[in-house]
Amino acid sequence: MIDTAKPHGDAALATVGDLIDARLQAREPIPDPAETAAQLTRAGSDSLTQLPTVGEWLHTWLDSRKTLRGKTRISYESHLHLWLVPHLGHHRLDALTVDHISCMFDAMAERNDTITAAQTSSDDDVRASVRGMRVMGPATMQRYRATLRAALNAAIRAQKITFNPASFVELPSGRRPKALLWTAERVERWQRTRDKPSRVMVWTPEQTGRFLDHADGHPYYSLLHLIAYRGLRRGEACGLRWWDVDLNRATITISSALVLQGWRAEFGEPKSEASGRVIALDDATAEVLREQKRHQDQQRQRVGEDWQDNDLVCSEPNGAPLHPAKLTDAFRAIADGADLPPVRLHDLRHGAATLALATGADLKLVQELLGHSSISVTADTYTHVLPDLAHKTAEQAAALVPRGR
Repeated sequence: MIDTAKPHGDAALATVGDLIDARLQAREPIPDPAETAAQLTRAGSDSLTQLPTVGEWLHTWLDSRKTLRGKTRISYESHLHLWLVPHLGHHRLDALTVDHISCMFDAMAERNDTITAAQTSSDDDVRASVRGMRVMGPATMQRYRATLRAALNAAIRAQKITFNPASFVELPSGRRPKALLWTAERVERWQRTRDKPSRVMVWTPEQTGRFLDHADGHPYYSLLHLIAYRGLRRGEACGLRWWDVDLNRATITISSALVLQGWRAEFGEPKSEASGRVIALDDATAEVLREQKRHQDQQRQRVGEDWQDNDLVCSEPNGAPLHPAKLTDAFRAIADGADLPPVRLHDLRHGAATLALATGADLKLVQELLGHSSISVTADTYTHVLPDLAHKTAEQAAALVPRGR
């Protein structure tokens, strides 16, 4: 009697072939007869209920994740919408291979090359065609793979597949990039080649001063000053409220942030537990905030009853929250106007750490200033930024060795 629970003929050959091909792609041993028989049984059963495609399973998996935080869910939805479903969604779930996934990441790398080539073009129209487009770094690719791997692991637990091809895709390391200072030599080379030495570049104190001089008088100057001097994150700056500012004691408390949920900006908690912190202010920064408060009081009187009282340090002209993207746009326009080498708004925060290290602050103090969850994050990013610091350490170490001459 024929077992109708198992596929036969061409269906059986296809199932066995898929299983062997997946193992070869992963450089794993060919399955033994017992495992092959189990796979055939599953395939026969699934043929009655039709195994989903990768796209169908990804949406089913995401819908089942009821406890995800808003930002995490939006990140997953973005991964599915932009790359995973368009490139992999048409494959049947059990037919997805390592090679299929690798081809998707190859397409990401090709897109990066296209954007980079256009950004360095001498043609204004070509550069304009990729304005606002971002290169996907290794860490971003790792996050895409992590999303796919989690979904496929759920499929294994649901006994729909027995192998997770996402676990065997080779990708560049997602290690944190090293921050480098825009020294005169690096600026000169960038002006010739438009090549950034690192994805994370930091202005020198002189370059930061030039930026702030150009920003002085801008409606968002107080926030840019806070980021440059005290290392606030963009969302922390946009979400800072006056009730968290103590000008008498010259401190600010980071207790909330204006975070993006997709494009929508909402008030939420700081990035991590360590992000909630009290930051001491220097006299110049305290005076900038006093001036901002005077300016905002005048603005409130002009607007009158239409003023939205969110108690924000910096807001739209009517008191409404300032969308973080507008702060980024203003930063880029001011930096371009000051003819400075390129850094991101987030790198202005890195510059605050550099300034603190240059004054001799230890890593623990810098960690607390920036709200890093681990001192290893601080050390990995900043310990080599200032050549003067490295030189000073070398001299101190050499002085410990007694010499006869």
